[in-house]
Parts: sequence; C-alpha cells; structure tokens
Amino acid sequence: MSEEIGVVVTGVSGRMGQMLVSEIAKHPKMYLAGAVERAGHDWIGQDVGSAMGGASIGVLVADDPLDCFARAQAVIDFTAPAATVAYAELAAQARAVHVIGTTGLSDDDLKKIKAASRHAVVVRAGNMSLGVNLLTVLTRKVAAALDEDFDIEVIEYHHNQKVDAPSGTALMLGEAAATGRGVDLREVSDSGRDGLTGARTRGDIGFSAVRGGDIVGEHDVMFAAQGERIILRHVASDRALFARGALKAALWGQDKAPGDYDMLDVLGLSED
Repeated sequence: MSEEIGVVVTGVSGRMGQMLVSEIAKHPKMYLAGAVERAGHDWIGQDVGSAMGGASIGVLVADDPLDCFARAQAVIDFTAPAATVAYAELAAQARAVHVIGTTGLSDDDLKKIKAASRHAVVVRAGNMSLGVNLLTVLTRKVAAALDEDFDIEVIEYHHNQKVDAPSGTALMLGEAAATGRGVDLREVSDSGRDGLTGARTRGDIGFSAVRGGDIVGEHDVMFAAQGERIILRHVASDRALFARGALKAALWGQDKAPGDYDMLDVLGLSED
C-alpha cells in the first residue's frame, strides 16, 4: 500500500485510545484522521495531543462519529458494547474498516455487528496480539487431540480496573477448546464457582478470573488429567502490543471484501 490511510480512534481518552494515538503517530502507513469521545466528555473540542499532555497534533476530539468516519479508511474501537454496536452501523455507512477490540459483547450485539459487516469490513477479536492468536490455534489443536479425561480450565489474570469477566480473550480460548472438542461452549461452560458446587462435570470447560494490581493480561489454558497437566500460557507485559495488532488489522482490511473477520484471518492462521 503506497498511500497512508486515515484512522479514527474511538474512546480516545481511554488507555487503549491513547496508546493507539501514540502508535499511529509512529506508523509509516497511517495517520490520525479523527478522535472520538462520548458527548459531554471533557476532551471534546480539545486537541487530542494536548489533552494527552503532549504537543498539539492538529486533531480535535469530536463527538460526531459519522463525520469523522466519513473522512477515514479505518476505525479502531476499544470502547463498550453499546457504543461499538452504534459505531459498527456508522462505520458501515462510511465503508470504513472497523477494527473491534471491545469485549463483553452479547449475542444480540454480535448479530448487529454481523449485519453491519455485510456492507464493510469488520475485524473483531477478543485479543489483537499475535501470541494470543497463536495460543488460540494451539488450544484448538490440543483440545482436539485429548479426550474428556483431560479437564480444561482457562485461567485469566488482569488489572484491578477490568470490569468484565471472563475476559474476551478467555472466552476466545474457551471457544477454541470447544471447537477442538466439537462441542458448543454454551453447553459446557463452567464459571463463577462459589460455595458447595459439587464435583466437576466431565467435559466441562472451566473459567477462572484473577483481578489485581496493574496486570496487563495473562492467560493459561490448562489440560489436567490423572497424573499429568499440560499448560499453554501467554503473558502480555506491554499494552502497546494490542494497539500494534489493531493497526495491522486496519491495514489488512483495506483491500478485503465486506465481511466479519478476526485476527486469525489477519495473521493467515484461519483454517476456514
């Protein structure tokens, strides 16, 4: 791709939003075309560089997403489910690639995003890192190779400000394990254990969540049987890796047909 692409960052005041702005500024093939925040936010009308505590960069924070999207080729969105669903429709109207890192999306949210993807490229993933997506592939393969003598537990660790559990990445890994086993995760998921829960049900895929300090993100997939355990692990120590993955997805989507994609597609790891 010879020309730079314009990228809009939504939820720009958040940790990921600010990280994306910083990474876009260093990227040779893209520029910041817009910065969006919710109506009434303190940053509205301010230069995003100044609002972040640095030098002005000539981009004002706006609360009109469609106007920003219309001037860009990609939208990168790490916000909240309701906002992401609204942005998906607007990005589709603008025919902009919509990269979604938002977690906690409901089945109804996903249906609406799927509808938007009929008109534009949507790249959605619970985690944008190369390592986690490789872990997803490995989890699927190991789950397919082992029978139900091996209990599967997904253990995730995050900072104490994270509001959803299990994490989007944990659910992505659980889905990979379920796919490997040929089962529906909704029928075998086991999370939120407390009190006298009884013995573990054979074949269930369990989830455990740890919240503390400033943990960026750690995920273990444990396959435990009598006398042995296999543990697949990914540790993220720098939040910038998620931003860089999102930028990679935004570039990848520029010449693709409208559709609902994920990071396995971006990285060439999809088996579809």
